[in-house]
Amino acid sequence: MKEYYEKIIEAIGENINRDGLKSTPKRAALAMKYFTQGYQQSLKKIVNGALFETDCDEMIIVRDIELYSLCEHHLVPFIGKCHVAYIPKNKIIGLSKIARIVDMFGRRLQVQENLTKQIAEAVFDVTGAIGVGVIIQAKHLCMMMRGVEKQNSVMTTSVMVGSFREDNRTRTEFLSFIKAS
Repeated sequence: MKEYYEKIIEAIGENINRDGLKSTPKRAALAMKYFTQGYQQSLKKIVNGALFETDCDEMIIVRDIELYSLCEHHLVPFIGKCHVAYIPKNKIIGLSKIARIVDMFGRRLQVQENLTKQIAEAVFDVTGAIGVGVIIQAKHLCMMMRGVEKQNSVMTTSVMVGSFREDNRTRTEFLSFIKAS
């Protein structure tokens, strides 16, 4: 990958041998591997058996999970926060595992719409929950740094599965918790 970054840097008219750029292709390749490490991760290994028996049947919400991903159209970041809620059915998942699921899918080339759906379906499948709701709010550098250059726009996406989709009261409860900051 290093060699490709060398070619890109040269293609924009820079000298890859100048002091500031000598190690940049190597650093950029390592950074890209880190930014896309989600491709090397699996849901099963992320969860690692951290499912626990429970009689809890009330909504569980994890708010404001930091989210970093790369736009698959321009390879620039989008940054935001993810809110995940679920209603357990006999099992709860370890708290950190929800954030790890968000990171696993976020650390791939993405569009926000698909990312939201992937997180919701993964939590739903892994937990066997009655329902799952996921909302992502993010700023996209592809829209901020190029094109229309709108600095204050935030994209919001949501995916509701199971009872969150079928029951308006459940969906409304989730949305009210998200709004309460």
